[in-house]
Amino acid sequence: MSKEFGMEAPLSKIAVSKAHGEDSPYFAGWKAYEENPYDAVDNPNGVIQMGLAENQLSFDLLEEYLEQHPEASSWGPAMSTFRENALFQDYHGLRSFRKAMASFMEKIRGGRSKFDPNRVVLTAGATAANELITFILADPGDALLVPTPYYPGFLRDLQWKTGVTIFPVLCDRSKGLQLTLSSLGSAYADAKASNFNVKGLLITNPCNPLGTAASLSLLQDIIFFISDKNIHLISDEIYFGCVFSSTNLFSISDLITNAVSEQIHIVYSLSKDLGLPGFRVGALYSYNDRVVKTARRMSSFSLVSSQTQKLLAFMLSAEEFTVKYIKKNRERLRERYELVVDGLKEAGIACLKGEAGLFCWVDMETLMDEKTPEGELRLWKVIVDELKLNISPGSSCCCSEPGWFRVCFANMSRETLEVALKRLKDFAQKKTKNI
Repeated sequence: MSKEFGMEAPLSKIAVSKAHGEDSPYFAGWKAYEENPYDAVDNPNGVIQMGLAENQLSFDLLEEYLEQHPEASSWGPAMSTFRENALFQDYHGLRSFRKAMASFMEKIRGGRSKFDPNRVVLTAGATAANELITFILADPGDALLVPTPYYPGFLRDLQWKTGVTIFPVLCDRSKGLQLTLSSLGSAYADAKASNFNVKGLLITNPCNPLGTAASLSLLQDIIFFISDKNIHLISDEIYFGCVFSSTNLFSISDLITNAVSEQIHIVYSLSKDLGLPGFRVGALYSYNDRVVKTARRMSSFSLVSSQTQKLLAFMLSAEEFTVKYIKKNRERLRERYELVVDGLKEAGIACLKGEAGLFCWVDMETLMDEKTPEGELRLWKVIVDELKLNISPGSSCCCSEPGWFRVCFANMSRETLEVALKRLKDFAQKKTKNI
């Protein structure tokens, strides 16, 4: 009846809000891919997906393990096993899985850091964990400092339902998009001047993760900063396992003093390291007893199925498998990263030096007709519409300067990546000649 008279029943403010950020070029590129996906045989002129930070390089190792250990995913000979998984589980999750998860995180850190299974709170992916910790630490109207460039989905994860505001910490080209104590201090002062109550700092940049000597020094400065300002530090899915070597790891506990330990919180998931985003397995790890207690209460909104926990507990508890997987995964990521960097270098396109992650930050400023945000978007349109590559422009990740693009390299076969690199190289060389 209401539609007949040109009226619709009203929805909530959240439902009609644009705060989820899904109207950005980041999601528009995904749509272009979904409407015309590349296939080497059936659609060789389709769009190649380079906007998805997904790890498919070591999927064969997971398949091999499951083939050799069918008991990991089976119910077993007794129906009691089925009942154990089918019936209600408490919010803590399976003890066996939380223990396996903590052990896997320790192995990835080379045994330099210890994780208590009792502090692991399971969630349906890192998305749920980020929203959960935001609800716990901040109230509507408060702010979280987030260094740029950051994942476009944070607009949805951190602020859409929570009412919390993301206040960007601008990182520029001169510092290689790295966070600095100076930029952090400036952002904090600007947020306070804008009457925001700053509750925390979320750090996330898997291209330059926890591990290098430079980041070790920076983290020491950050910990002093959060202690001085009395705010929280959230480490978001700094991919523990998606590093290219094991020589640059240090102990997290070495950096955390008793004075600030309750202000440190880690978001983690198996989406990147194990390449299992479809399993929706994340975790919040906190050194704060009150946060852990509250997170367990709230985790009822995003529980992980018992069957998924059972399978992964079995897999992650296998010592030989996890050691082999971590080693092979790092080797393959390093090889793939070097392939991208060297391939783009031939075309005169520079990439930021990375130590980990599933993508590169690529500097295409020289290919823009105008060094402005508008010029960046025009170049992005050409890349999507003509080159048929879904590459995310820096502006969709709140980059402070135009010209940066995020190129994912671990979600496709080597053959597909080589096709994508050839398209980019041919375009760059043609563009350079015309200039």
